[in-house]
Amino acid sequence: MSERAERYRTDLLAFMDEHVYPAEPVYQQQMRDSGDPHFHPPIMEELKAEARRRGLWNLFHPHPEWGPGLTNLEYAPLAEIMGRSPHLAPEACNCAAPDTGNMEVLTLFGSDAHKKQYLEPLLDGTIRSAFAMTEPAVASSDATNIELSMVRDGDEYVLNGRKWLASNAMHKNCKVLIVMGKTDPDAPAHRQQSMMVVPIDAPGVTVLRNLTVFGYADREGHAEIDFHDVRVPAADVLLGEGEGFAISQARLGPGRIHHCMRAIGVAERALELMCRRAESRVTFGQPLSERANIQDWIAEARIEIEMTRLLTLKAAWLMDTVGNKAARTEIAAIKVAAPTMALTILDRAIQVHGGGGVTDDFPLANAWAQVRTLRLADGPDEVHKRAIAKQELRKYRDEVRTPAPASANRP
Repeated sequence: MSERAERYRTDLLAFMDEHVYPAEPVYQQQMRDSGDPHFHPPIMEELKAEARRRGLWNLFHPHPEWGPGLTNLEYAPLAEIMGRSPHLAPEACNCAAPDTGNMEVLTLFGSDAHKKQYLEPLLDGTIRSAFAMTEPAVASSDATNIELSMVRDGDEYVLNGRKWLASNAMHKNCKVLIVMGKTDPDAPAHRQQSMMVVPIDAPGVTVLRNLTVFGYADREGHAEIDFHDVRVPAADVLLGEGEGFAISQARLGPGRIHHCMRAIGVAERALELMCRRAESRVTFGQPLSERANIQDWIAEARIEIEMTRLLTLKAAWLMDTVGNKAARTEIAAIKVAAPTMALTILDRAIQVHGGGGVTDDFPLANAWAQVRTLRLADGPDEVHKRAIAKQELRKYRDEVRTPAPASANRP
């Protein structure tokens, strides 16, 4: 870890201990008292102000103009720490998804007007955003299936279609969507899509409903949104027509590693809770911690966390040194490994907590529901495994398909 990353880590750990963890019960009480699952609790603004005061703001952003300019390798341990309190810490430090990815997209591909109207308020933490890519009518794990139409009409595009699972769209401060759709159905498969900046209150945009996650109504929400004759100025096309797929790949690489590090943070918190529970509960005359199967679970959790963390740090290092494209196998691997690992540890921690583990008296059940979504978000496991397998097979394809010399077949 670099010297500056160590400084941020020390400061962030202190912020978590002194402010974030004590705020968790306050947050829960404010949410209960409001009666609104999408209520924006005052404690969040207090935490944001304190994070800014401590210089723990926009830690994710790689550009020094907008943040501390940390590398992926430097940011990874910080994302893990924030993952220990996933409902509070990422937003408190203005490092929450999908805003992080959207801010990077606007930084790289947005016009000066986009940066002024949306990027600067996002960086300032005064608004939130959503990313509208997934659709209910098609298998969106294959982005070339996207059907929402974007038809050119003079200096505007007319959008028609339906999106869903647009995370953050129910947040009280959500003001803008980045929308992926199809501008040219006749172009090559990876040149048919474009991305556009669309205000969430634009005429014709209708937020139909929130989608629950395993019965939980997340505060930021996961919205189903209808687009009916939504007119978008041509100036609001990002990078250019047909560049939507390329933008999505640029956006998802860093986002995936952020998700993975936060999942490791969740796993660390679950292991801590499992150990404390095992030490404090007695069955049949012995603490749970004396049971061989519980000790196995604890040992295996430590091993799995350490292995996953090292693979994730390797991916971060490769992204910094050779780029996202060259690191694609490692990025795909951690996207499969980290949620799977965290889910196993969460499940065992729930088991050690007994009936309490499935209630909201402990954070485990909700954490399991959230982490389970990561096996689908930013591409399901199967897509990443397919990508890894193709990379592995490519190493041997020419060798296998080249006919061997006749002498090679002789006994």
